Amino acid sequence: MTAAENVCYTLINVPMDSEPPSEISLKNDLEKGDVKSKTEALKKVIIMILNGEKLPGLLMTIIRFVLPLQDHTIKKLLLVFWEIVPKTTPDGRLLHEMILVCDAYRKDLQHPNEFIRGSTLRFLCKLKEAELLEPLMPAIRACLEHRHSYVRRNAVLAIYTIYRNFEHLIPDAPELIHDFLVNEKDASCKRNAFMMLIHADQDRALDYLSTCIDQVQTFGDILQLVIVELIYKVCHANPSERARFIRCIYNLLQSSSPAVKYEAAGTLVTLSSAPTAIKAAAQCYIDLIIKESDNNVKLIVLDRLIELKEHPAHERVLQDLVMDILRVLSTPDLEVRKKTLQLALDLVSSRNVEELVIVLKKEVIKTNNVSEHEDTDKYRQLLVRTLHSCSVRFPDMAANVIPVLMEFLSDNNEAAAADVLEFVREAIQRFDNLRMLIVEKMLEVFHAIKSVKIYRGALWILGEYCSTKEDIQSVMTEIRRSLGEIPIVESEIKKEAGELKPEEEITVGPVQKLVTEMGTYATQSALSSSRPTKKEEDRPPLRGFLLDGDFFVAASLATTLTKIALRYVALVQEKKKQNSFVAEAMLLMATILHLGKSSLPKKPITDDDVDRISLCLKVLSECSPLMNDIFNKECRQSLSHMLSAKLEEEKLSQKKESEKRNVTVQPDDPISFMQLTAKNEMNCKEDQFQLSLLAAMGNTQRKEAADPLASKLNKVTESAYILRFYGVCKKNTSHVAKCDICIYILTVSKLFLSGDLKLVEKPSPLTLAPHDFANIKANVKVASTENGIIFGNIVYDVSGAASDRNCVVLSDIHIDIMDYIQPATCTDAEFRQMWAEFEWENKVTVNTNMIDLNDYLQHILKSTNMKCLTPEKALSGYCGFMAANLYARSIFGEDALANVSIEKPIHQGPDAAVTGHIRIRAKSQGMALSLGDKINLSQKKTSI
Repeated sequence: MTAAENVCYTLINVPMDSEPPSEISLKNDLEKGDVKSKTEALKKVIIMILNGEKLPGLLMTIIRFVLPLQDHTIKKLLLVFWEIVPKTTPDGRLLHEMILVCDAYRKDLQHPNEFIRGSTLRFLCKLKEAELLEPLMPAIRACLEHRHSYVRRNAVLAIYTIYRNFEHLIPDAPELIHDFLVNEKDASCKRNAFMMLIHADQDRALDYLSTCIDQVQTFGDILQLVIVELIYKVCHANPSERARFIRCIYNLLQSSSPAVKYEAAGTLVTLSSAPTAIKAAAQCYIDLIIKESDNNVKLIVLDRLIELKEHPAHERVLQDLVMDILRVLSTPDLEVRKKTLQLALDLVSSRNVEELVIVLKKEVIKTNNVSEHEDTDKYRQLLVRTLHSCSVRFPDMAANVIPVLMEFLSDNNEAAAADVLEFVREAIQRFDNLRMLIVEKMLEVFHAIKSVKIYRGALWILGEYCSTKEDIQSVMTEIRRSLGEIPIVESEIKKEAGELKPEEEITVGPVQKLVTEMGTYATQSALSSSRPTKKEEDRPPLRGFLLDGDFFVAASLATTLTKIALRYVALVQEKKKQNSFVAEAMLLMATILHLGKSSLPKKPITDDDVDRISLCLKVLSECSPLMNDIFNKECRQSLSHMLSAKLEEEKLSQKKESEKRNVTVQPDDPISFMQLTAKNEMNCKEDQFQLSLLAAMGNTQRKEAADPLASKLNKVTESAYILRFYGVCKKNTSHVAKCDICIYILTVSKLFLSGDLKLVEKPSPLTLAPHDFANIKANVKVASTENGIIFGNIVYDVSGAASDRNCVVLSDIHIDIMDYIQPATCTDAEFRQMWAEFEWENKVTVNTNMIDLNDYLQHILKSTNMKCLTPEKALSGYCGFMAANLYARSIFGEDALANVSIEKPIHQGPDAAVTGHIRIRAKSQGMALSLGDKINLSQKKTSI
C-alpha cells in the first residue's frame, strides 16, 4: 500500500490546564447525567485513553448507559471511543463485553437513518479484529443495496478494507463489487467501487473499463481520475497495453475537469514520446494555464511545461507552440509572466523569433496604457530584457526592436530605461549597420529624458558614436537646447531679479482653514503654500540637473563635448569652423565651472568634477593626437572588451546548462525498442502517482525517498543519555525524538524555542510498556531565514518507584541557516538597488588563518551557500587586495547581500593571514545577524 496509509485518530480539544477527572466522577456522569453531561464525560474519557490511561472499569458503564442513546453527537463520539479503546485482553483474546458492542454495530448498520449507517460503515474500515467483523458481514452486504448513495459508497469502502485485511471474511468481494459497479448510477459510488477493483482485482477493473471505454468522457471527474490512474499503472507495468488505452487518454484531454486534464496530460507524456502526444499534452497544459484563475496552479503547470522542455526530443515540438505559450502573458501575476517569458526565450528559434518579437512589442506598448503600478514597471523591465536577449541572439531582429524600446528612455521608471540604455549601448557597438538608426532615434528622444542617470548614458552614446559632421552638429544643438541660455549664472541672476512683479506680490489666494493636532484653527494662504515656481517648471533638463547640484553629469558632458569636438576637427578642414566649434564647447564647460563655484546650485561642484572639466578644457586647447586616440579609440575598446567578456561568460553558462540537460549516450549503449520491451522493464521507472502522493505529504526530495538513511542519519543529534534512558533527535522540517525504554516508564517531552521558530503542537505524554519504544513528533514552524535553537527536557517517572519525577535536560538542537539559503544571481543594478534599500547591515571582521585571498573567498562561498557576482576575470591576478559581491536567496524569498573587502598585508611577510571586512546586508535583522554568525564560525579553515 501507499506511504500515506498511517493510523489516524480524531483529537477533541479539551482544556488540559485543570486536574484530570477521577474515574468515579466520570462513571457518575455517564450513569446519571443528562445527554450533555454524558457527552462531556465521554469526551474526557476519550482524551484520557489517548493520553495512555486504561480506564477498564468504564467500559461496561458506557455499554449500559451510553450505547443505547440515539443522540447523533453521542453516536459520533462512541465511534471514536470504540476505535481507540482496548478490545482484547493482555493475552490477545477478545473481551466478552465486545459481543454487546458488536450487536450495537449491527443495529446501527440497520438503522433507518442513512447518516448513522454511513458513519458506522466508515468506522468499520478502522477495525482490525476479525471476530468483531464476522457477524456484521450480512448487514454490510445489505448496505450495498441501500437507497442512499452515502450508505452505498461507504459500504464499498468497508468491504474493500475488510477484504484487504481479512480476505476470508468476504472472498467474493471483487465479484460482488464488479456486479455492483455495472448497475450503479451514482458517480461517487462508482468511483469507490472502481478504486477497489484497481487494488483488489485489476483484471476485473480492466474488463469493466473495456466495456465502457467509449463512454469515459461522460463519466464524472472523480471516476475519470481513477481511470487515468488505472491506465497509467497498467501501462507502467505492461507497456504492450499502451496501444489499447492511449486513445482513451487522448479523449480525457478534452474533459471538462481541469484536474482530469492535468493528470491525463501527465500520463500521456509518460506513456508516449511521439511528437503528436507531446504536442497534445503541451497544448492541454497551456489551456489549463490560461483558463485557471489560481496563480499557484498556473505556476505548477508551467513547471510541467519546463520539465517537458528539458527533454531534447520534446524541445523541437514545444518550439512550435511558442505563440500559444505567450498567451499566458495575459495573466497579471508577475511571477507567472516571468516564467512564461523565460520559457519562451528558451524555446525561441530562427523560425519563430519574428513572431515572438511582434508579440513582445505589442506587450511593451500595452504597458504604456496601463495605470502605473509596481508590477507594471517590473513587467516592462522583463519585456525589455527579453527583447534584448532576442536581439543579441538574432541580430536581424534588432532593427525592429530598437525604435520601440528607445521610446522608454524618457520613461519615469528608471529601471526599465536603464535596461533599454544597456541594450542600446550593446547594440550600437555590435551592429555597425544600426548605428545611424540608433543615433537618429537617440537624438529624437534626448530632450525628453527625465532621469539624470539615463541622461549621462545617452550623452556617452551620442559622444562615442556620432561619426558624421551633421550628427555632431545635431548633438551640439541638443546640448545647447538642454542647457538653456548661457552664461548660466548671469541668466539665472536676471531671472531671479525680475521674477516677481508688484501686482503678484500683493495678490493673495483664497484662505483655507486647517485644524491642527491641538484642535485649534490655522490659516494658510496661496503665498505660504509650497508649489513649483514657473521658473522651475520651464527649466531645461540639463540646466535643472546642474542647479540641483548634480555635477557628475557635467563631467560626462565635458567628456562628450571633447570627443565630438576632436572628431569635428578631424572631419572639417576649415580652420574657422574648427575654432568656432571648439570654442563653443569650451564656453559650455567654462560656464558650468562658473555655475559650480557660485551659490546658485543646491550643492557646490566637487573637486573631482572640477578636475575632469579642467582636463577636458586643457585637451581641447591643445588638440594633441595622443589625446585624440585616448578619447575616441580607447573608450570604445574598453566597451568592446567588456561586452566580449560578458558574451564569453554567457556562452560558458549556457554550455554548462546544456551539459547538465543533455544525456550522454555511449556508442555501445543498447537500443530500447518499445515493441520488444519486457513487461517487467517498466517497473524500474518512478511511479508518478506515488511521487505525487509523497510530494503532497511533504516529501519532495526524491533522493531522500530513495535513500532515507543517507539523508536522515547525518542529521541525527544525540540529545540525552542516562543509565535507563537514551534519546536522540533528528532535525528536519519536523523534529523527532526516538526513545528506547527498557522499563515501564512515562515520558513527557517539553520543548522551548529560540529564534523565529514557533512550536505548532506540543508532544503529548506517553505510557510505554517494557521493551517498548515510541516516536514523539513535534512540528516546528519556521517563518524566516534565521538561526534558531530548540531546547527542552524529557520528564519521566517509573511506575512503582519511590523517587519523584525525573527530568532529563536535552542537548540544544541548532537550526542551521544553511538549510534555507541557496545561491542566486542578480544584475549589478539590482544588487546596488537592494544594497541601498536594505536597512540591516552586519559588519564582520575577517579573522582567519588562511593566507591566500582567493582561497579565503572560495571558503566563504562554500560555507555560506552564496554566489560570487564579481566575474572571475575581475578577481584574477594578484595585487594584494580583493573586493567581491556575494548574493544568495532563501527559500522564503529573502535576499542576502555581502561585500567582501580583503587584503594580504605584504609588509608582514608571505605567511601573513588575510585581513579585512565582510559587510552583510539583508531586509530582516535575523537574516543579517545569522549569516554573520555563520561566517564567524566558518572563518578559520580546519586542517585535514
